[in-house]
Amino acid sequence: MSQENVENLRAYLEQWSGERLRPEARPGEVFDLVLLDPDVVYEDANLPDHAGEPYRGHEGVVRAMERWIEPFEWMVIDLEQVIDAGDRLVSIHQWRAKAQHTGIEFDAPLAYLWTFRDGKVIHFRSFLDPKQALEAVGLAE
Repeated sequence: MSQENVENLRAYLEQWSGERLRPEARPGEVFDLVLLDPDVVYEDANLPDHAGEPYRGHEGVVRAMERWIEPFEWMVIDLEQVIDAGDRLVSIHQWRAKAQHTGIEFDAPLAYLWTFRDGKVIHFRSFLDPKQALEAVGLAE
């Protein structure tokens, strides 16, 4: 089932790959959350206001997305690759954004570690350094 998870995750992530996300967007209305289990848990240790706060369920994921997009004029997350690590997958992205108030632009890597059960994502976590995500699944060099 791992290859099916890879294909499903790739299709899921490509729905916003390259899209310019803006604060006024409603992530829960724009993006299909069907791949996420209703009891999914999302952890983001990258942004200071997200650290230590797991987001639970579809509503929690939408809230996290809204909080992440909020300070930016726009944000683009390009999918680069999905790496199969058995029951877990790692997605690697390039993240670009422009801050609303300062105009500072960001261009950095981003990775997510995804855990599946029965074809649904039950847990995912973000990493600013893709190496850390790969280390978490034992694939770091």
